[in-house]
Amino acid sequence: MITKNIYFLSDFHLGAPNHASSLEREKLLVQFLTTIKDKASEIFLVGDMFDFWYEYKKVVPKGYTRLLGKLAELSDAGIRLHFFVGNHDMWMRDYFQKELNIPVYFEPKEFERNGKIFLIGHGDGLGPGDHGYKRLKKVFRNPVSKWLFGIFPPILGMGLANYMSRRSRAQTGIEEEVFLGEEKEWLMIYCKEILQKKNVDFFVFGHRHLPIDYRLNDTSRYINLGDWIRYFTYAAFDGEELALKSYMGMDEKIIRN
Repeated sequence: MITKNIYFLSDFHLGAPNHASSLEREKLLVQFLTTIKDKASEIFLVGDMFDFWYEYKKVVPKGYTRLLGKLAELSDAGIRLHFFVGNHDMWMRDYFQKELNIPVYFEPKEFERNGKIFLIGHGDGLGPGDHGYKRLKKVFRNPVSKWLFGIFPPILGMGLANYMSRRSRAQTGIEEEVFLGEEKEWLMIYCKEILQKKNVDFFVFGHRHLPIDYRLNDTSRYINLGDWIRYFTYAAFDGEELALKSYMGMDEKIIRN
């Protein structure tokens, strides 16, 4: 029986679009995590925590000390934390596991909590279409590609990666995402394909940057967690209901049916 809440949040993209706005966002995240510390039994971080992350053998990216310190505090307090890599922080090694006691997942994974089945993942590369990105993802996930990037000195490798990352519109939040409709949202199509094979109560994804709480059938819901660039949204599960909310009072922006 769950006596405390389980929380889900994603797409912080710390580091983008610049240090000042990233730091402001990081402080807000730490404030939010502080408010839920006594209410949480478990927290799922569903990808793209950073706009770019690469762990060299003995070097990790500079910055993010407030957030990493808060995660360490929560972990040490006995709150179970989980991290799903996104398309911007896929090059994880073992830093989170060793320093923060946070397991890291590279693919969607099922969890059962209080009799409810959750399928959780970042969401990139799922569903139909986007074949170019899917090919690129295979290249980036290849251990050889990871090794080749690692032989660059950090000052060159990190500089190049951050430059390329910041050129992406989605991460900077310049343009607002638009709901495409049930038949065109690729993650919804993916969820419906899964439901043809088995029952899932809650599909929880990030990546889309648009907060969505959508009922797929009488027993299953698709939740997209939005982001902490424009919407500041998160989901909370109390053992029975999963609620998608905005920490900054922007609940009217959440797509619901």
